[in-house]
Amino acid sequence: MTQQTIAVIGAGFSGTLLALHLLRRCPPTTSVLLIERNSSFGRGQAYATGNANHLLNVPAGRMSAFRDRPDDFVQWLKRQPAADPSLPVATPGCFVSRGLFGDYVRHLIDAEHDVPGRGERLLLLQADVAALRKEADSLTLHLADGRVVRAGLAVLAVGNFPPELPPGVDPAAVDGSWYRPDPWGSDTFTDLDPDAPVLLIGTGLTAVDGVVSLRDLGHRGPIHALSRRGLLPRPHPVRADVVPPSEMPPLPTGFSTLLRLLRREADRRAEQGGSWHAVVDALRPSTQDLWQALAPDEKARFLRHLRPWWDVHRHRMAAPVAELIDAARQSGQLAIHVGRIRRIADSPGGAAVTYRRRQGGSEQTLDVARVVNCAGPGCDYDRIADPLVRDPLATGYARPDAFRLGLDVTPASALRDSTGAISRRLFAVGPVTKAAFWEMTAVPDIRRQSEMLAEHLASLVAVAPPLRARSA
Repeated sequence: MTQQTIAVIGAGFSGTLLALHLLRRCPPTTSVLLIERNSSFGRGQAYATGNANHLLNVPAGRMSAFRDRPDDFVQWLKRQPAADPSLPVATPGCFVSRGLFGDYVRHLIDAEHDVPGRGERLLLLQADVAALRKEADSLTLHLADGRVVRAGLAVLAVGNFPPELPPGVDPAAVDGSWYRPDPWGSDTFTDLDPDAPVLLIGTGLTAVDGVVSLRDLGHRGPIHALSRRGLLPRPHPVRADVVPPSEMPPLPTGFSTLLRLLRREADRRAEQGGSWHAVVDALRPSTQDLWQALAPDEKARFLRHLRPWWDVHRHRMAAPVAELIDAARQSGQLAIHVGRIRRIADSPGGAAVTYRRRQGGSEQTLDVARVVNCAGPGCDYDRIADPLVRDPLATGYARPDAFRLGLDVTPASALRDSTGAISRRLFAVGPVTKAAFWEMTAVPDIRRQSEMLAEHLASLVAVAPPLRARSA
């Protein structure tokens, strides 16, 4: 039987979830080819960690892969062997390890293969896609090993990339053995004297994971974390907000008026015995609409002034992680520095990192044995070296967005080419689409996008001529 094939490139959470929703919505003659360069499908960078103390920053009750089965993840947790001491008590409010959530996503792939009428349409291919080419009636995916795969539609689900160097830092200055550009690399904290000082560039959730990793490895030396504002993610509340939610007033689409509204609602919430957390959470269903309604200059103001504050209030730490970070600071092991890196140079012990303080403008130098870039995912695609990014930019099939948050896509997640034209065959899902949707990192956001994109692609293949996928 001839089949229309949709190729999903990247089998982290975004790609895997889209594949599952495509199988549920597309005609039975449609196959889904899920391609992953690594041997592990379903995990991606976010959920591949083996550290049980790298916790999700969203409660388990909001982590289901399916909106119509909101307790799916919690129910899966309850079915896991009780003898495993690493598993928490499975409740909607618990925070579990990211690696455990990766096990859940992999379970979804395995379970799909057992579903009659769907399992045989899910094809897994371990390969590295190096290039994409448009043909008259299809796409050809050129793999790094020389094979070529043909598909009718393709979706980039490339996930997150390692952090970029801070502005002003010469790449030649960080070519020493003491520098680690990827906080998730296998050698990030290896061969490190447990008493040696370490610098983490950044103070967000990635840096928090770095502190957790170091302490779990028995690191005793000083840990420095440096960012321009020195903001740490706020903790989730220890208990749920007991004040019943009240209806939010209509949301203005101007930057300043929206900010005043949020502050006013947070104050009112506090007067009622609640907390600001509920106000931020109440925005979640409307965040993408708000972002898309902002004028370009308003978006630029948000990114320039408010983004760091939004990030630390929106993307929070689980309470146990916040307690660990607080203990590290109280003991003096963890020091937060506020400023901008001016220069980095080799030193007898590793590196000398000089930064200008945000307050006062004086300079301070930190002598450390290792520098780890934890500045958050790289999203300026003009600076990302991955072939699957470089190729569509070079061919003009894609272009970076105006704010350098990812690739330029439409509200339907179709790629825009170098002229701004809308592709009818190339799409994207997950963090790469942040410019269009802003909130596209958490499971609820990606779940919503995957459902909508699957519906859209299903409507396209329903009217497309049959196409048999082939490889050579």
